[in-house]
Amino acid sequence: MAGTMKAVVVRAPMDFGLEEVPIPQAPEGGFLLKVFACGLCGSDLRTLRSGHHRVTLPWIIGHEVSGWVDEIGPGYQGPWRKGELLAVAPLAYCGHCDFCMTGTYELCDNYREIAQAWHGGFADIMAVPGECVRHGTIQPVPEGLDPALAAISEPIASCVHAQEKGWVGLGDSVVVIGAGPVGCTHVMLARARGVDKVYVADMSEDRLKLAEAFGPDATINASQTDLVAEVRRLTSGKGADVIITANAAPVAQVQAVEMARKGGRVLLFGGLPKTDGKPPIDMNIVHYNGLYLIGTTTLGPRHQFQALRLLASRRYPFDKLITHRFPLAQFNEGAMLALEGKALKAVFFP
Repeated sequence: MAGTMKAVVVRAPMDFGLEEVPIPQAPEGGFLLKVFACGLCGSDLRTLRSGHHRVTLPWIIGHEVSGWVDEIGPGYQGPWRKGELLAVAPLAYCGHCDFCMTGTYELCDNYREIAQAWHGGFADIMAVPGECVRHGTIQPVPEGLDPALAAISEPIASCVHAQEKGWVGLGDSVVVIGAGPVGCTHVMLARARGVDKVYVADMSEDRLKLAEAFGPDATINASQTDLVAEVRRLTSGKGADVIITANAAPVAQVQAVEMARKGGRVLLFGGLPKTDGKPPIDMNIVHYNGLYLIGTTTLGPRHQFQALRLLASRRYPFDKLITHRFPLAQFNEGAMLALEGKALKAVFFP
């Protein structure tokens, strides 16, 4: 496919904008996707602010994508046909490491990602490589599901993985620390898994007000109260069964251990800054209270499959995660809102 298209190019930290670039060629074994929507993720915001160790600038980012198959590449043997509407999560697993061979793709030793190894979805057209066709996370958009919601199935699928790994379920009391889009997703997933109570905490009253739309039993402003003491109060002094750290603050992991019930599970979902990755957790609490510290990140194909079906069920208000919709031409405006913390989730449409 010859010609040019519009795409958001990140030239340097805090230097980005819409440019005219060549339309990519349909890759060997892959296809071109006509982008319907691309969501702006927290990792995208970090790349906009300060770059990314896996991204060589200038680069086209964006890895939460939905769109239509537009042109098939040479040697393509995938199941999807021209015109089919797909949700394209970014991961391509190697298919041959120990983890891939045992079906735990989320731990793949050699995975690569769209928007890192290949250009991303803030563009009119995105090339989906053969690696993603063979060993990726791509699903048809379920009938009747808003394709913009399908585009953000990737972070939702990562949350599905975390709660699966943390055995979240019937009768549990759950605390989510962080009221951003990931935290709000965890609130809804906890409800879907049948928990008894779910609470959400944050330092921002504005974020907590947004989180109320997702049905927590209570919100806790951690800037105005002792978070650990308040969780103890809400749980009759026992502590919570499950605590999910949905933020990048080291203190949250310390607090999570201190507010956990005996035998409780702490899901360490939010990664920490490399310069501050060793919070002073009291390991005696972990030891004597028999706690489980569970690290989770990314997703396997089964998690995206589950996330899309949950979205399509319309039983929970996932649509409220998308607080802002912009044409791609207004990317800078939308990105600045997100960088300033004024958007829960922004999605862009070419």
